[in-house]
Amino acid sequence: MGKLVVHKYGGTSMGSVERIQSVAKRVAKWYRQGYRLVVVPSAMSGETDKLLNLAKQFQHPEVHDASYKRALDMLASTGEQVSSALLAVALLKEGVPAVSYAGWQVPIRTDSLFTKARIVDIERDRIDEHLALNQVVIITGFQGVDKNGHITTLGRGGSDTSAVAIAVAIKASECLIYTDVDGVYSTDPRLEPKATLKSYLSFEEMLEMASLGSKVLHLRSVEFAMKYNMPVRVLSSFTPADLDLSKEAQSGTLITFEKDKMMEQAVVSSVACSRNEAKISVFHVPDKPGVAFTILQAIAAASIDVDMIVQNVGKGAKTDFSFTVARGDYTQAIKVIQEIAPKLGQCEIQGDDTICKVSIVGIGMRSHAGVASTMFETLSRENINILMISTSEIKTSVVIEEKYMELAVRVLHQAFGLHLGATPI
Repeated sequence: MGKLVVHKYGGTSMGSVERIQSVAKRVAKWYRQGYRLVVVPSAMSGETDKLLNLAKQFQHPEVHDASYKRALDMLASTGEQVSSALLAVALLKEGVPAVSYAGWQVPIRTDSLFTKARIVDIERDRIDEHLALNQVVIITGFQGVDKNGHITTLGRGGSDTSAVAIAVAIKASECLIYTDVDGVYSTDPRLEPKATLKSYLSFEEMLEMASLGSKVLHLRSVEFAMKYNMPVRVLSSFTPADLDLSKEAQSGTLITFEKDKMMEQAVVSSVACSRNEAKISVFHVPDKPGVAFTILQAIAAASIDVDMIVQNVGKGAKTDFSFTVARGDYTQAIKVIQEIAPKLGQCEIQGDDTICKVSIVGIGMRSHAGVASTMFETLSRENINILMISTSEIKTSVVIEEKYMELAVRVLHQAFGLHLGATPI
């Protein structure tokens, strides 16, 4: 039997009848070369937003009880059902035997956290039956079913996670994520035209990049792939469908664990950036145990995620505490801190939602000293002030004023030679 692979196609790839026909021709090409295929399509581009906007006509968008969210999942799941059925029809027209299933039919079992459910288990028996009959199996992305039979959705980017999870469940050799870009770049090409395509990235690097603002892959899909060691390849669905298969199968960016062939990677692999940042500082809080807990517990209770945290060295029994949140949570976070301010004594609260985060990422940073100092020196030469710093083994992030983000990305990309691509050792 041929090699078993999973294809995932994003909303742009499924955005029109013509695009779906192109996807069908591509899948047919793989099928005729002897591959066994499971395909996970997203809804047609813009369809999920259209459906959810319809719901807003009947329910205030700030109402988030379980019944409302359950109804939203029931509604949003139809987008992928439409695209999956259309792809099955297109494949049948190509002479390729195909069958489509909704997530609840497989079933893909999830928890009951509507609108952002997590996958618990995937049954493979039905998939195996069709693969044994030499059929292409199409499964809706982004959705599943809970233990009570309710349709659930996985949240934004959930089709990536669906595809990787299905690949793990059926023990596929690789999960190919077809999107509107031809792979993962050293930085956002819209900010730096000299950005270079990465042939290989480690799971750890891609995980950091996804968490730092790269939108190529959904964070949860990378976590899933890393946990179960499922190789993921990011490549373009906009190359000609009749492109030689041997070239297509090796194109794009392969994301996997570190291997000898990845030694060609530079010390720094990429520069990531995110505008979705806001900073809150609480000045003159008591310098004693429990203060940080008081602040962060209140923020967590409001379901707000905190990213970077800085607490200054205390002086005169007082200290300053700063942290960053997503910009969409900024107003609520300020309100939370104002509510607990009486517990913190005579403190002062300041916020700033005009910041951004710029990061350098690379597995080579583990064994090379001086990478962070090069970053700081480069920014200093451009008179870019660093407001906060966060580091890990393979990442250094800084918070700076948003107006300097594009400049910072370009000069750091140049400083670490990323415009030259990877240089083999």
